[in-house]
Amino acid sequence: MAVPHYDAVVIGAGNGGLAAALTLVNAGKKVLLAERHNLPGGFATSFIRGRFEFEASLHELCDMGTPGNSGNLYDLFEELGVLDKIEFVTVPEAYRGISLSTGEDYTMPFGIENFIDKMESYVPGSRESTTTFFELAGECRRAMSYLTKSRGNPDTAVLKSEYPNFMRVAAYPIDKVLDAIKMPKKAQEILNVYWSYLGTPEDQLSFLHYALMVWLYVSLGAQVPKNRSHGISCALADTILEKGGEIWYNSEVEHIITKDGHVAGVRFADGKEVATEHIVSNASPHLVYGSMVDAKDIPEEELKLANARGLAGRGVSMFLGLNKSHEELGLNDYSYFIYNSFDTKAEFRDMRSIENPTQVTVCLNNALPDCSPKGTTILYFTSLYFSDFFGDIATPENYFELKDKIADRLIDAFEKGTGAKIRDAIEEIEVGTPVTYAHYTGSPQGAIYGYLLTGLDNMMPRVMRMYDEKHLPGLQFCGGHAMRGSGYNSSYLSGNLAAKLTLMEMKKEAE
Repeated sequence: MAVPHYDAVVIGAGNGGLAAALTLVNAGKKVLLAERHNLPGGFATSFIRGRFEFEASLHELCDMGTPGNSGNLYDLFEELGVLDKIEFVTVPEAYRGISLSTGEDYTMPFGIENFIDKMESYVPGSRESTTTFFELAGECRRAMSYLTKSRGNPDTAVLKSEYPNFMRVAAYPIDKVLDAIKMPKKAQEILNVYWSYLGTPEDQLSFLHYALMVWLYVSLGAQVPKNRSHGISCALADTILEKGGEIWYNSEVEHIITKDGHVAGVRFADGKEVATEHIVSNASPHLVYGSMVDAKDIPEEELKLANARGLAGRGVSMFLGLNKSHEELGLNDYSYFIYNSFDTKAEFRDMRSIENPTQVTVCLNNALPDCSPKGTTILYFTSLYFSDFFGDIATPENYFELKDKIADRLIDAFEKGTGAKIRDAIEEIEVGTPVTYAHYTGSPQGAIYGYLLTGLDNMMPRVMRMYDEKHLPGLQFCGGHAMRGSGYNSSYLSGNLAAKLTLMEMKKEAE
């Protein structure tokens, strides 16, 4: 029996894999998307407990925007042909940040001028530096757009003349630049509340990366799909099938076949093989090079890079279905960033043990009033841990006890920070641990944020080597472990980019 051949095989139907597969299908290629689960989406999914449908992971989409004020993700969904299949709503405010140790409580709005005005009301004298921050962030966004269009070969004269401040700040962490523009410390703390979305403290995280994210959120707002993130996943998967692509569910790729040091196909766990010269992997490099590729075929540079990289946050999530309305409970905000303190370095250090109470918690009803039955509320909590804390202490015997301990700590912190009494209203509760994430997605140690965005894995080093990475020939990576880092918008955009790099390789081979 002849082995079937595909122009490209995409491993994993997570956000990046779905975007990559659809990009390739739209280019007229014969594509197979292989997914070991029975559903598309990876982290981008939902599940039902009792009378509640819970969002598995999405807090809000950055870089989406709205018609007339759109971002790159909006343009990508339009390019892929799925924009009209997904209905979005804009969440009401940027964030509410709470410090458990000091009782400080700040709510920040969308809109750059609104944000600056609010910051000035909290920190008198901060207007000039906050304005400067957004001007720098806007210039950085324009510079990054230029770098993307130049495909890794920018004209340094253009960078110096048109984006001079970008050249000055691109290599520095957040704290150095905010100090340089003389932003008051309290304003820095309020501005840096979003840091846990990238999972790196202010003294290690690139100013460029953080400034771009904040600019996108504040200027474009943040959106959520009415049908949860699984609605996006299904729209992408359905369009792949409509346009002639194939998706194999319950199909785990076990091995990448090579010939003369180049991708030649894949073998599945059931022994089935397909031939291809091009693979886009939504599975992490650690997983691919650690178990799916023969050691002799691993490029030396990739092996060194894998050994140098650190994993970012391991995820713990809690999902609550409450039998009271959010109005009754006094939950009038959409997203709550609750920390012990606003010192990001101290928080990063302390987010290594089960004692960690920090969380980003969403009250979905404040964006989607009908997301749960009338008179009820959905809350979901996410906490990050910057160590393999769960693997170090969990056993089959104490697993559920540890989940209960985590749930108690997160609920206590939420009630303390917000003043809302939610414990007695709990009707449904589910807790996901790093073990849960590792089981369903294959992410190493349940790391939901890919690689730690420090050193060589910060934004600029990744961007600069994007077109010259030394992968196994014929292999590209997408998703949270790829060139753009983690996050929904980054994963979708990385899938599109990985597919376009693959198309460039195909074109060169044809010539």
